[in-house]
Amino acid sequence: MTTSTPTTRPQPGRSMATATQGSSLVDVIERVLDKGIVIAGDISVSVGSTELLSIRIRLIISSVDKAREIGINWWESDPYLSSRTNELLEANQQLQTRLETLEAELKALRSAEPVS
Repeated sequence: MTTSTPTTRPQPGRSMATATQGSSLVDVIERVLDKGIVIAGDISVSVGSTELLSIRIRLIISSVDKAREIGINWWESDPYLSSRTNELLEANQQLQTRLETLEAELKALRSAEPVS
């Protein structure tokens, strides 16, 4: 025994409902930022059997909240994106200077020790 499902055809003068009907660009962007989207691809340029160039592209588009939720927060510690950039660069320079001074003192102490 076979059963068939009835097919519905749009009535004249009525449009068929689609998944994107009623969606504006703002709605689509809101959905993408809420859920996130990953775009990944590889590009390679070869001549014969010799690969000349290989590029790996990985792109994640999401809201800041979604990115934090999945463990991505590199921008919080990037000194070039921070308002504290100058402060961090100055502190880094001071640490470099102290390190060089300590290394010079250690080298001087080691050369002054008597060899047994």
